Amino acid sequence: MKVLVINAGSSSLKYQLIDMATEKAIAKGGCERIGLDGSFCKHKANGKEKTITSPMPTHKEAIQVVLDALVDKEYGAISSMKEIDAVGHRIVHSGEAFNDSVLLTDENMATIESLTELAPLHQPANVIGVKACKAIMPDVPMVAVFDTAFHSTMPEKAYIYGIPYEAYTEHKVRRYGFHGTSHRFVSSEAAKYLGRENDPDFKVITMHLGNGSSISAIKGGKSEDTSMSFTPLGGVPMGTRSGDLDPAIVEFLANKYKMSLSETLTYLNKKSGVAGLSGVSSDFRDLSEAAKNGNHRAALALEVFEYACKKYLGAYAAALGGADCVVFTAGIGEHDAKVREAIVSDMEYMGIVLDKEKNAHIGDGIADVTGKGGKVKILVIPTNEELVIARDTERLTKRA
Repeated sequence: MKVLVINAGSSSLKYQLIDMATEKAIAKGGCERIGLDGSFCKHKANGKEKTITSPMPTHKEAIQVVLDALVDKEYGAISSMKEIDAVGHRIVHSGEAFNDSVLLTDENMATIESLTELAPLHQPANVIGVKACKAIMPDVPMVAVFDTAFHSTMPEKAYIYGIPYEAYTEHKVRRYGFHGTSHRFVSSEAAKYLGRENDPDFKVITMHLGNGSSISAIKGGKSEDTSMSFTPLGGVPMGTRSGDLDPAIVEFLANKYKMSLSETLTYLNKKSGVAGLSGVSSDFRDLSEAAKNGNHRAALALEVFEYACKKYLGAYAAALGGADCVVFTAGIGEHDAKVREAIVSDMEYMGIVLDKEKNAHIGDGIADVTGKGGKVKILVIPTNEELVIARDTERLTKRA
């Protein structure tokens, strides 16, 4: 079975074609500048790379460019579109309507569209991607895989805020969490690696650290709590997002800088985080280089991020009643040894001990960087959200 995985953004579309017999991507790429001048698609398959320049006024044209690339005789991966058995779509928000991935029926599509107000920046683009695919491949089964669904197992005490309960019952204001496919994948891989599959007592704290970062407390494969909140703005400071802060700051800043509410949220989403703290960049590689050269604000931005992650690590160990494993994943979690070291430093009292040499020289695949005497395993696991989407797509289409 071959599954096409689609991740549609407002002006972009990423894709992978995965052969489920091997669970390997046989083609991947992305379309950029959809709806703008100069749109193009970067495509990779069979060791070949191709940049395709083509007008893409809508996502429908972008999907067609992708399908044409997949069957191209020179740089394609399949001989015919008939080889695409199903399509899996990344959908950001499931609200409380879905606690698992679902087949995309007309009824389910209507429900997904009704959740737009919970993710106004992402949900419309995801829906557009689905509709574009359906227009071109009407007979191919399609599945929605949600960022938030994995966290639907959180207990009420973890997702309810300390505001009038009616805000939840009437307007669904609660913690939802994000990066669910990543947290689900790496926590499952950790359980397999440590021989703890199907163990209801296996406690793992997963750290998805990238330009967007979130941390989750997982027990027996189920999310118990997560750092991102009603929106992805909550949690630790990120590339350009502020993370947790006193909500009174919103009104204070709006008054001081003469900003509207919308402008203030843009300030917190796009101009804050380590970029705002450092004044240098949202890229941690740039911050590390600047810090080496004596830039105090860059060094401070790194310290603030690491300290926030450390606090969540301790808090989630308390929430779970201990931890068996800590997992680092995503761009920073997988590639920045110094950040990993800083987050788990001075936590020997919790049984968290890092082997600095192993941590500095990890290879491909899962890396165990636990130090001597450490009671809590520390693993670095490459995430694979596309594979999660493909697996769910295969599972649901075969069941149907």
